Amino acid sequence: MPDLGVNLCGLILPNPLVLASGPLSWNAGAIRAAWAAGAAAVVTKTIRPPATTNPMPHIAAAGGGSLLNTEGWSDLPAAQWIDRELPALRDRPGALIVSVGHTPAEVALLAGPLIAAGADALELVSYRAEDAVPMVEAAKEAVAKETVAKAAVSVPVLIKVSANWPDLVGVVRACVAAGADGVTAIDSIGPALRVDVETGRPLLGAFAWLSGVAIRPIALRTVAEVCLRHDVPVVGTGGVGRAEDVVEMMMAGATAVGAHTAPLLQGLGWFGKTLGRLESWLADHGHASLADLRGKALAHLREPASSVPLAFAFDAPACTGCERCVTVCAYAARRLSPGREMSVDRALCRSCSLCVTVCPTGALRAS
Repeated sequence: MPDLGVNLCGLILPNPLVLASGPLSWNAGAIRAAWAAGAAAVVTKTIRPPATTNPMPHIAAAGGGSLLNTEGWSDLPAAQWIDRELPALRDRPGALIVSVGHTPAEVALLAGPLIAAGADALELVSYRAEDAVPMVEAAKEAVAKETVAKAAVSVPVLIKVSANWPDLVGVVRACVAAGADGVTAIDSIGPALRVDVETGRPLLGAFAWLSGVAIRPIALRTVAEVCLRHDVPVVGTGGVGRAEDVVEMMMAGATAVGAHTAPLLQGLGWFGKTLGRLESWLADHGHASLADLRGKALAHLREPASSVPLAFAFDAPACTGCERCVTVCAYAARRLSPGREMSVDRALCRSCSLCVTVCPTGALRAS
């Protein structure tokens, strides 16, 4: 069987799947359930000194495997995490990444006690890009103190970045210089809005944050952008719903892959199903390990844009006659006869490749 193992900042994981921070990691029992389902690592809900009080409602399906939320941070106070929830996970079967935020002062206050309570790694979360470096500095200082005091293995620090930040790559550069061991990319995107057309009211009563399939292209772009410029482990997070999405994240440079919306919508069984499909995909494509995939797309992003017209190949037996390729051609260049014979008017075709990407069976290909 293909090797699914990864090394995330020194944490040796049996597979790349990380349950990202969210409702499914709200307490010790929920975290154990995620490990039992197949998650190699779990990120807690973001811990701050006080518990949050969430509005009701605060999560809604947004269609197409995406969610909106107006959640705050953990609805358990930091003291409960430190005194009860984290100590209850000491005999854990997977890695425990503790999410902490949202300010440098809060990280300085909580990082040491959270490490002492059992964190394998810290993930720092802020809504302000300018707080990222001071948060890393505070966390690394706490790690150094705990490591010296207990002669323990150093706890890695990851910074979770937002695609909303204008100079995201610059923030990552500064955080790595400050000692960050890794990056989680990305946080949910927003503000966003859906309206109930029957009532005219916002779906969650306010602007919200978007996660799930809708943000995957942005998450992939961010992961690739970070990996092109920094040799740093990245947990690619945002819109991962299938094994093929895991592959895509790895090819964009991710070391591990975070998911929350998909297991929240589909149930924790998503982990086992995705791992099974991932093993099959690797075997079918002749890969002995995930390491074969990491960063495979990055070299192509450095290549100049091509101006060579595409060459198309058509597999008639694989065609279902749906004519999606014909429908989406803005230039009316493509035709499909009743006998499944494909023709292209090269004078009209612009080689945009939309026709190829909408083909549901792979009958139409381009090179």
